[in-house]
Amino acid sequence: MKRRSWIQATFSKRECVKFLPASHDHHRCYPVCQVCQSLVRCCCGRLIAEHVGLYSGLLVHGPGPDEEEWSVLQHTSVSPTDAFGSLDFQGSTKRTCRAKYVRLSCDTPPELLVQLMLREWHMEMPKLVISVHGGTDNFPLSPRVCQAFSTGLITAAESTGAWILTDGINTGVSKYVGDAVKMYGSHDHRKRNVVGIPPWGIIENNSDLIGRDVLRHYQALGNPLSKRASLNGMHSHFLLVDDGTMGKSGCQIDLRKRLERHIHFLKIHPRLPQHVPLVCVVVEGGPAILSVVLEYVRRSSPVPVLVFEGTGRAADLLALIHKQTAVERHVSHKQEASELLSILMECMEYRELITIFDSESEDLQEADVTILTTSLRGTRASPEEQLNITLAWDRADVAKHNILVYGQQWQVGSLEQTMLDALVMDRVSFVKLLIENGMTMRRFLTISRLEQLYNIHKGSSDHFLRHIIEDAKQTRLPAVYRISLIDIGMVIEYLIGGAYRSTYTRKSFRAMYSRIHNPTLLNLNLMKTSPSRSHFHRTARPCRHQEGAVVPQDVKSTSNPEFLCTFNDLFVWAVLKHRQEMAMFLWQHGEQAMARAVVACKLYRAMAVEARESNMGDSMAEELKKNSLEFGQLAVDLLDQAFRENERMAMKLLTWEMKDWSNFTCLQMAVSSRLRPFVAHNCTQMLLTDLWMGRLNLSKNSWFKIIASILMPVAIQMLEFKSQAEMSHVPQPQEALQFGWDPGSPGASEQEGAERGSRCLCPWTRKVYDFYTAPVVKFWFHTMAFLGFLMMFSYTVLVRLDEKPNIQECLVITYILTMAAEKAREVLVLEPRKFTKKLKVWFSEYWNINDFMGILLFLVGVSLRWHQETRLASHIVYSLDFIFWSVRLLDLFAVNQHAGPYLTMITKMMSNMFYIVVIMAIVLVSFGTSRKSILSPNEDPSWNLLRDVVFQPYWMIFGEVYAGEIDACSNPETCVPGAFLTPFLQAVYLFVQYIIMVNVLIAFFNNVYFDMSSISRKLWKYNRYRYIMTYQEKPWLPPPLILLSHVTLCLSSMWQKHRKASKRGRTGLKLLLAPDDLKKLHEFEEKCVTGYFRDKKESQQGSQINQIRSAADKAEEMAGILVEVAEKISIIQDNMCTLDGHLGQLQDLSALAVDTLNFLSATDNQQQEVARLGQSQPIACRHEQVSHSCCLRIGGSVAPSQALPSPKHYRSMPPSLLRGLGPGRQHPSLELPPGTSVGPFEFRSKCMSASPEEEDCSFRWPLQRGDSREETYSFNPAMRSLWRKRMMRTTYMQCPDPPAIRSCLQIPTVMGIDQWGSETRHSTDFITSNILFCYSVDMMDLFWSLLFFFLLAMERNNLMRLAHSIPFTPVSLLGGVEVCIYTLEETEAESSLEDQSSKISTWIQHGRTAVLQPLAHQEVLDGGLRRATKVVCTWAEGDVLKLGSVYVVKSFRPEVVCIWQKVFPISTSLHLCLREIQQQRAAQKLMQRFNQIKPSSVPYSPRFLDVSLLHWRSDGQWLTVEKNMSGHFRKYNNNTGEEISPSSGLEEAILAFSHWTYEYTNRELLVLDLQGVGADLTDPSLIRVDDKSSSGEMAFGPANLGDDAIQSFVLKHTCNSCCKKLGLSVDYSKLRMLSNIELQETSKWLFKNDCLRMSYLNLLC
Repeated sequence: MKRRSWIQATFSKRECVKFLPASHDHHRCYPVCQVCQSLVRCCCGRLIAEHVGLYSGLLVHGPGPDEEEWSVLQHTSVSPTDAFGSLDFQGSTKRTCRAKYVRLSCDTPPELLVQLMLREWHMEMPKLVISVHGGTDNFPLSPRVCQAFSTGLITAAESTGAWILTDGINTGVSKYVGDAVKMYGSHDHRKRNVVGIPPWGIIENNSDLIGRDVLRHYQALGNPLSKRASLNGMHSHFLLVDDGTMGKSGCQIDLRKRLERHIHFLKIHPRLPQHVPLVCVVVEGGPAILSVVLEYVRRSSPVPVLVFEGTGRAADLLALIHKQTAVERHVSHKQEASELLSILMECMEYRELITIFDSESEDLQEADVTILTTSLRGTRASPEEQLNITLAWDRADVAKHNILVYGQQWQVGSLEQTMLDALVMDRVSFVKLLIENGMTMRRFLTISRLEQLYNIHKGSSDHFLRHIIEDAKQTRLPAVYRISLIDIGMVIEYLIGGAYRSTYTRKSFRAMYSRIHNPTLLNLNLMKTSPSRSHFHRTARPCRHQEGAVVPQDVKSTSNPEFLCTFNDLFVWAVLKHRQEMAMFLWQHGEQAMARAVVACKLYRAMAVEARESNMGDSMAEELKKNSLEFGQLAVDLLDQAFRENERMAMKLLTWEMKDWSNFTCLQMAVSSRLRPFVAHNCTQMLLTDLWMGRLNLSKNSWFKIIASILMPVAIQMLEFKSQAEMSHVPQPQEALQFGWDPGSPGASEQEGAERGSRCLCPWTRKVYDFYTAPVVKFWFHTMAFLGFLMMFSYTVLVRLDEKPNIQECLVITYILTMAAEKAREVLVLEPRKFTKKLKVWFSEYWNINDFMGILLFLVGVSLRWHQETRLASHIVYSLDFIFWSVRLLDLFAVNQHAGPYLTMITKMMSNMFYIVVIMAIVLVSFGTSRKSILSPNEDPSWNLLRDVVFQPYWMIFGEVYAGEIDACSNPETCVPGAFLTPFLQAVYLFVQYIIMVNVLIAFFNNVYFDMSSISRKLWKYNRYRYIMTYQEKPWLPPPLILLSHVTLCLSSMWQKHRKASKRGRTGLKLLLAPDDLKKLHEFEEKCVTGYFRDKKESQQGSQINQIRSAADKAEEMAGILVEVAEKISIIQDNMCTLDGHLGQLQDLSALAVDTLNFLSATDNQQQEVARLGQSQPIACRHEQVSHSCCLRIGGSVAPSQALPSPKHYRSMPPSLLRGLGPGRQHPSLELPPGTSVGPFEFRSKCMSASPEEEDCSFRWPLQRGDSREETYSFNPAMRSLWRKRMMRTTYMQCPDPPAIRSCLQIPTVMGIDQWGSETRHSTDFITSNILFCYSVDMMDLFWSLLFFFLLAMERNNLMRLAHSIPFTPVSLLGGVEVCIYTLEETEAESSLEDQSSKISTWIQHGRTAVLQPLAHQEVLDGGLRRATKVVCTWAEGDVLKLGSVYVVKSFRPEVVCIWQKVFPISTSLHLCLREIQQQRAAQKLMQRFNQIKPSSVPYSPRFLDVSLLHWRSDGQWLTVEKNMSGHFRKYNNNTGEEISPSSGLEEAILAFSHWTYEYTNRELLVLDLQGVGADLTDPSLIRVDDKSSSGEMAFGPANLGDDAIQSFVLKHTCNSCCKKLGLSVDYSKLRMLSNIELQETSKWLFKNDCLRMSYLNLLC
């Protein structure tokens, strides 16, 4: 059945088919009432309009007596599901998030769900189920608890192959699970088994999921105004439970319980009888979670519960009660909490099933271990069963610390089945754990279990092993064939090849194997044979017989001793089954580590070749080759380690005879494995050199001394020889046994052998023997004889053959015949028992083939020379045979270290040029055949045709083109039809063959030369072993004298047979060691293995990457400590600041007391008269405009009653900048031109705008002593009352009277102690002017004035104290320039009259230091008025700037500053920067209001960046700084009203914002020049209506173009859909036709509503 049809036929959905109103308190209506269609909902949650079922009838008041209740079974219908497929979650940039989903009924059987997940969704069978419960609403988690929960959950799930079950929604605990998967989960989708089980009815946009086997794109971000929830994007599978309701949750609970219960009763693994464990994890949660916990622990099969303490609500309550009931099982409680506590106390009755995880505890284990141990505790299983569960999880750490602990009693053999399961399941960590806990391989590993391991079918490796068995046996195996150890022995012999014989194929093992599998035969044999004679000696493999061993399980009923299987058998099993990790672990155990590494290298290499030839796939062949190289490198590293420890012992490891591996040596196995780096190692080469030289101790001119000694044997006594101690590591040749000198016999030590050898041989005889048995002497002796043979053979072939052979020919015949006898001896002494294998091994060598052909051809020639008719043919055969013997000279040159590498390269070139030569031959034959057929169309059949086809085309390759025969028609006799084609064909042939193919062959040879030149020496060292072994095994006499050596060997063999002495079948170089020496050698090898792993571990720990990781971990730990220290320091600083504030208040009170006493003592009549005159003389009021204020001036007059009672005030200057800016200062000055003020807002009241005659209670106040400029301010009773009210809730910068503001400007800045004198002088002027003012008001005014001055004095003293608390200037270790940053901050200000509180935006008390580093690569960021530079913050005081972030610093162009210097003569750039900050701040407030009142149909919320003031101390510049925006920068409109055509909703919203500001501010303000990246905007322009009464002043920034920009905006703006949603769709097309006057009157008519004006004032305040 297809997947689509199976899901549709199996799973179903539910839909409500009958409408039952959820509420009965409605009006009487008919079924199609429109009100009911939109308001009345069914009990399923749907409206009537959305309902697909029948209407139940008229709605009546109140419930009836027989009211029908809605139920899922009665009122829903079942139909095939219509929603299943895959979800592609959008908005995930970290990884690709896709999930499978299906909509199913709430009563779906859990068996079908498991079948769906395992078969259709291809999920792996779970070994643990983690059911996560908790809060469904969003809740905060502390970083430490969140990290512990995330890492523990993911580690426990991925390490065990668990399924995580959640609600699947993007809120609450499910969201935390998704975040954990995102942060710590694996990128492998097969390991991400997080199943969400949410209700279908609460899913946001669930209608988009409808579709059969489809891919749906899903947006995980939900609507905050919606009551539904979106799916979490990090879940892998979703079961959408449908009960026919919409917007209701709870239907998934029962299905989730049934699914958990069903999975819990499944088997954890096919080999294990245990069930899948289930654990409940609780994070936060409400009261319902307590019931869930109680239900889990009260089940018949209780489920353990793990509670994460510190997550809040139900989790913390469970943890608290769990701790309190640790001793006592009752808790005192009040009556109102009795029901909740009853549930808790009932849960505590099963407290052993509840585990509390406290992330704050230092001695608590990791969260993942806690989850797993909790699930083990809930299974209530025996230790053996718990061990099997951890085995299925592959968590040996949990088993080590919780199961295999000290004091746990285990029966004998109870762990053997677990060991077998661990081997089958490839659990390396468990095999190691069981071996460490006393599992003995001698008892566990039997023949039956070893065969059971080989017959486990698991993946492609088993199929490949069966394929190799078929090749080895050369037969097809049946499907149910059971692999035996004999088959494995044949596979090992097939893969290793050569003379290797496996133990499993020997007769002794076959007999033992048949007795084990045939008990009847075994009992008969036991009756006939005593145990002492039933020894089976192992050679190739384990299963060695030992006496006194424990009877195995295979033969427990008999008394036959056990055939032990050791780690070697298990190691070969792991290699043949492709279990590389297991093989690497088993390699570390047991003896003969180096030999096992070489054997594994050979087996893997042979299997890789077999896989490639059998077309098993390139991936398998590459994997096997990689494993071979890994073990080969391991063998080389171990040899290097041994060579560094002890050179002689390392050489013994290479040549000692290994009984367990077919009597091979490690060096012999490495050569068979073609492990060139091993053979080319210095240790091996030193050993080969010692073997080559024998006991000769020759350093210089060795060849001359050897040749001279061969020619004059007397000179042998003059040569130097090595002592026996120096040759103890070198195996002795076979001839040593013939002379009775065998120091390496197993029963004797080295010293005993040396003494025996010295007693048997005289000194001069010993020297002669050592000289002639040295391989180098044999080489020169045989070479000299061979050169003499070639000289005589060349003489024979060059002269006439007589009827009878001459003396030279007789010597040649004798030489070749004795050479043939030697070759026959070489075949017979080879190790394989079968003659066919002997021939196969012998013919595997190229020079043996060459010698065989030479001998065979010479015998043919000798047989032909005895007849006169065939004597000439014999001469020809001799000539051809001479070539083979001449080529034999190349093998003699291969011994030389200089000529040998070149011969290696030539051999490689000859072997690689085969395919190119074949291509050239194809081209040659095609041209030769066509040419011959055209030029000679009438030829008769003859063998000469083949010669004519190839002859001339072949020589054309080398330049002989036969020019006279190119044009056949030049001679009319040879011109045939079609002959004109041959020149063209010859031209093409020569071009392809001579130009292309020959050059390709040359290029190929060059490439091979360069490739081989780098490794040729290594190849020569590898081939050197063959040369040395060839002459090591040769008799010392050359042909034809070699016949004497053969006779000697025959006599020696007959004598040993006559004496019936045990014949040691030893061939090759093999070092026989005594038991004590062998034990020492094994101990040395074990020591080298330990040292190798120790050095490897140290190198890994000392590697640069690990050092970086270690440093990063330490830095992270130190950062956490520093954060804690910083928090403590912050608390201390806050306490110190509070204490400093209290001290400052005491100082201010004392200063106020002194000032008050001075005021009361002032009784000067003249001063009273001045005060009286000041009150009686009316003085005209001169309006002062705030030129540098960040306020928004409103055109027209505003009555005091229209002002906002508690406005938000903006301070346009930082207090630390306004102090000390008087004349004579070196710092940037803020001295303002005449007619400026710094009030927060400027209101044109009636008193300010009235004529002098209408003014009342006005006075004049001089600004400064000695200053000719005077500023007046008038008061009327209404303004005075307003002023009193505002004085009670404003600070010193919010006073509306210019004298006070002017006084504030004279507070010195926090620069240093040298400025305190000027501060005192200014404060004296300040007090004097205050006294003049105080005499002009009544006592109430006096009180509020003193209170105001008190606040000024307190602020002044606070600033003076801050001068002492300024921290030292930091010295940045990074690059950069020190700057000072001034920012705006909002503080709460309380109103004492109206009990209202409002936020006041003020500048910080003092600037904060930062270090900025300009970026090297700057982009073009300049604008029309300002220049911009990107900088990076390398250090910052406090949080004024973020360390490492990129910011943009902007400064005004010099030409702009020059233009505005006329308006602001002093500190021009400062004034311009303040106005830029002012207008961006105002635009920011407008944008905030815009985002508050815009409808929900406008989803976008643009925002303006925060801008700060920056003082560049190095050159005294004033600039602005703001955060850098990354992305595509766009400009939506400019300050002239031009705008782009919107292409998205965001662009429409931004353009509509400009329109909104124009209408919202009663056509007084317009925000243009909107630009930025996405929703982040910056650098706006606030366009203000021109005010003719304040000409010459600059409102906001330099980009304010006034009425011209507004008129341009009106003409160019086009309302979009966002404008319509905001209700701003004014028809500007008609307004554009009006004149300026009509436009103004129309705007007055449109905006007479006072609500808009008040809303605007509320915004500004």
